[in-house]
Amino acid sequence: MYRFRSQFCFVALATAWIVLLAAHPRTSSARAQQPAGPRGAAATLTGVDVYERYPIEPFKGARVGLITNQTGVDSAGRRTIDVLAHRKDVNLVAIFSPEHGLAGREDTTVADSKDAATGLPVYSLYSGTRRPTDETLKGIDVLVFDVQDAGVRFYTYVTTMAYCMEAAASHHIRFFVFDRPNPLGGERIEGPILDAHRISFTGYFPMPVRHGMTMGELAQMFNAENQIGADLHVEAMIGWRRNESFDETGLKWIAPSPNLRSPGAAFLYPGLDILQAGGVSVGRGTGQPFEMLGAPWIRPDQFAAELGRRAIPGVSFVPAEFTPADGPYRGTLCHGVKITRLDPHALESMRLGIELADELHRLYPADFHLEKIVELLGSPSTVDRLEHGDPPADIVAGWAPDIEKFRAMREKYLLYH
Repeated sequence: MYRFRSQFCFVALATAWIVLLAAHPRTSSARAQQPAGPRGAAATLTGVDVYERYPIEPFKGARVGLITNQTGVDSAGRRTIDVLAHRKDVNLVAIFSPEHGLAGREDTTVADSKDAATGLPVYSLYSGTRRPTDETLKGIDVLVFDVQDAGVRFYTYVTTMAYCMEAAASHHIRFFVFDRPNPLGGERIEGPILDAHRISFTGYFPMPVRHGMTMGELAQMFNAENQIGADLHVEAMIGWRRNESFDETGLKWIAPSPNLRSPGAAFLYPGLDILQAGGVSVGRGTGQPFEMLGAPWIRPDQFAAELGRRAIPGVSFVPAEFTPADGPYRGTLCHGVKITRLDPHALESMRLGIELADELHRLYPADFHLEKIVELLGSPSTVDRLEHGDPPADIVAGWAPDIEKFRAMREKYLLYH
């Protein structure tokens, strides 16, 4: 059964609005209604905020396991761990952490640990195992997922959630998602569909790179389309609109991983990160990851000028030099470009990535290994078209039929207008 809360709002005064919540099960085809009043600092209430205001009956007396990290906080900055641990009617017994660990600082495998504040065990889902084990799930009645995603298919929190849903289904454990915004907004869909033969930890489901869905919506889609069979419930947000990016929500940005430090970088991330496998630095280990791109063999003035001539919407380029402390060319001076996001609504993240790949291949065919970008792009046919010299605009247009099929399929799982 899919469950989420719908909201009804009325304007009481010109400067205030009141949200009323109807707490009853709904089908996945319903929509979480949005407040009609003015936007403000607390315009969006995330799933954990809604839970604090309207506690969920099935949590009472339950032994709860929480999948979370540093992004799992309420609007007052309290960790979801502490929200649950301090409730007398809830028995929080275990914490599970995704890639980068509970504090979100690690860029390697993470060991099990203990939460200092509560003394609870923290089981890593990015160690020798990527799934909860029979032992770690023993005695748990409810699993709760509260992690801020990046809105990108290959971001591993998506797969971690899906793996936890599969484990919950096999152990007959109820699964709750405390929903959070898609930081890139919920309308734009971009990129090729993941090739079915390339399903992996960085690609759980055949969908575009930018899918425009929240984690709660993805959970509903995975549960139905992959026939997971989880007893799934989504604690929907109040006040999030599909056309909003993260910096329009009134929420504080907490870096979901060490190199994703701002909402602006989050928009550049999907297009740039596919390129690293081809042999360039994308700024990891600098002060501006995913806002820089370079390599020792790039001629920055030439590269910036050629990119400028492409007139890629929503971004600008200037020549730059940097020495990354991580990733390819660690400790080596790189030449390239600084990329500035000008307009999040105009920026097509995946067109940016394809344009960059095309220019790198055209100018530096001996140094940039185009065929390797399939690793995260997930579409051999797209790489083939780039190798054959097809214009990026034609390649992007060629994704449209598959995107429209995906858009139609995802429609029944959307929770927000």
